[in-house]
Amino acid sequence: MTVTESASSGAGMSVASAFAGMRSVAPVVFKAGCPDCRSRFELAAGALLLAIGASSRTTFYSFTCPECGASVRKPAGDRVVELLIGGGVRTLRLHSTV
Repeated sequence: MTVTESASSGAGMSVASAFAGMRSVAPVVFKAGCPDCRSRFELAAGALLLAIGASSRTTFYSFTCPECGASVRKPAGDRVVELLIGGGVRTLRLHSTV
């Protein structure tokens, strides 16, 4: 997963600080791929869902492939989580009941 922005951000700069003070921002687009049909495409933030669990095994993002309709679920590390949240992706926090 990679994110494409119309504004350049410096190394070590957070997504939020890169856009601080801007009046209008071009929509953030995420590049993704489908493991089923091997298609590569771009998705708007609204096409993705981020689920944050208690561990790396339970933190993932998901989307529906626009080419074949497959439901795709991929693990999300810390950097991917940061990019998705900063790009406005809907976030669901998972809680375990013990």
